[in-house]
Order: sequence, then structure tokens, then C-alpha cells
Amino acid sequence: MKKILLIEDNKDIRENTAEILTLAQYTVITASDGKEGVESAQKERPDLIICDIMMPVLDGHGVLHLLAKNENTSSIPFIFLTAKAERSDYRKGMEMGADDYLTKPFDDVELLNAIESRFRKNDILRKEFTKSIKGINDFINDAKGIESLKKLSNEQDVRLYRKKEDVYKEGGYPKGIYFVSKGKVKTYQTNESGKELITELHKDGDFFGYLSLLQDDTYTSSATVLEDSEIYMIPKEDFFSLIYKNAEVSRRFIEMLTNNLRENEKQLVKLAYNSVRKRVAEALVKLSDKYKKEGEPKFSMNVSREDLANMVGTATETVIRTLSDFKEDKFIEISGSTITIVNYDKLAGMKN
Repeated sequence: MKKILLIEDNKDIRENTAEILTLAQYTVITASDGKEGVESAQKERPDLIICDIMMPVLDGHGVLHLLAKNENTSSIPFIFLTAKAERSDYRKGMEMGADDYLTKPFDDVELLNAIESRFRKNDILRKEFTKSIKGINDFINDAKGIESLKKLSNEQDVRLYRKKEDVYKEGGYPKGIYFVSKGKVKTYQTNESGKELITELHKDGDFFGYLSLLQDDTYTSSATVLEDSEIYMIPKEDFFSLIYKNAEVSRRFIEMLTNNLRENEKQLVKLAYNSVRKRVAEALVKLSDKYKKEGEPKFSMNVSREDLANMVGTATETVIRTLSDFKEDKFIEISGSTITIVNYDKLAGMKN
């Protein structure tokens, strides 16, 4: 049974509205002012909030502001309820992130329709879309239905990239964001002497190339495929339609896109303080964590020593010597350019 929090200072309206919601088979929690409403929302985690705007102690805009700042309550659907019908009041509420707006007096059908509509839309956005071309198209199409985003393209740009082929180069201007349907991709930066530093590895289901697009700036890194790969591009216009025209879509898409930012920050610290031996071990562990397929007893990958050195931030010759040491220690096996990890735990637990 769905749980609804009703925040309303007028006792008669609060009781009448609660009765309608109860008859409609919703569990109802009530609060008589904004402060009490915020406390109830944080404690009860309702499925939806209906909130009056003009209230003592803390008004509805204040309630929405506080709940939006808390990650535990920021995604709860929020409907404003008010006697004010001015356009400016409506705009302020919607710009703050409210999902709907009902003007008093209202009838029970109008109220229930607004609630059911919001629940339907929220259920769509909570669906776990598969990280595949079909999954992304499903996500875009559902988002299109929610906000009538008519400009979203039905046919996306899917392209086969050959091994070592560039997806984009540092200094170029982004035309969209990229999605790995199949394959492996590295993003890297180049210093003044032409030395590369790999900043990110991508696999099936990963997005990349979005930060420069969000900043409306040229790429600060390059992207190249490590093996034959199928790359899917979401055009710039489609991406911004999703991000800017629906608060819930924006939250979900940003969550999908930025799940690796903390790992990037950790990488910078490791490059600064860890020994080369430990950094090579961590690079091998990262490759395994990123690309090992479920059910594989051991992780093997054809990886150039130059790419490995660019991940570690050291000379290729140093990586070759370290890999030789790891082979002698029976942490890895080497056959040509293919590295097989035979003792993952030793590599992962290596001291500095």
C-alpha cells in the first residue's frame, strides 16, 4: 500500500483530504506545519508528499528546499497544494523541483488523478533499464513519454570502431555522449611531451565523454578503443532534453553517468603516493575488476605494455620489469602480450 504524507495547516482540509486518500486505499500520514512535515518525511520516507504552500513555521517552498537537500528524500514525488493561483507562484514551485501543483478548491477526482499520474511516472523512472542499446532506447522513450520530449531521436548513431581507433580527440568539441554497447575503451590525457596518462577504462554498459558536454567545453582527454567495439552516441540535443526538462530524469541520468567519479579521485591520490610496484598491481586489479566476465576462473587480457604504463604513470620499461617480477612471484602468467592473473588476492593486497 502506497504511503502519502499530507502537510496542511488547515484542520478541515487536512482531515477531509486524508479521508479521501484513505478511502482510495492509501496509507496517510499527516502534519500540521512545514517543520513537522519535514521531520515526518525524513522518518517515514513516504512514497509521495502533498504539501500546502502558505503555512506557519515553515512554508511549502521551505519544505521542498530542505527535502531536496537530503538524498534520502530528494527523489520523493512532491505535489504542491495551495489556494494561490498566480503564475509566479506556480513557476517558483515547479522551478524548485515540484512534480505537480493543485489549486484549492479541488475535487476528489482531480486529487486522485494527480496522485495516480505521478505514481505511474515515478514507477517508469524506477525501472531498471538494462545497460544495452535496447535499454537506453527504452529509457529515452519512456522519458520522452513522461515529458513529451518530441525532439528525441528514434534512431541513434551506432558505429563499429576498430582496435586503436579514436572515438574523439583532446581539444575536439563534443557532439553528444557515448555509450559502450560492446567492447573496451580507454580515455587518456597527453602532457606537453606527448606522454599519455590513462584516466578511465570503459566496458559494456558504460557512458563516457559527458563531462565536457556538460561544461560546454572542448574535450580535455581523448578516447580510443582497446579492441573492436560497438559505440553508441546519444546526440547533444537528446541528452540535454533529458537532463534539463525533467528533474527526476536528470537525477537518474546523472546517477548513471557519474558512478565512477570517486574512483577517479582515488586514482590521483594513488599516483601521487603509491610505489610503482603497487601501482602496477592496482592497474592489473582494476583491469580484472572492470573486464573479467562472470564465471571466468581467471582473468586474461591482451594489453599492451604501453597502455599499462599509461595507466600506472611510469615508463614502459619499468612496467615490463615489474611484470617480470610478478611472473616470478607467480602472481601472473604472461604469453605474448596476454596477461593472466593467477593470484588476484596477492595483487589486491600488495603493500606499498
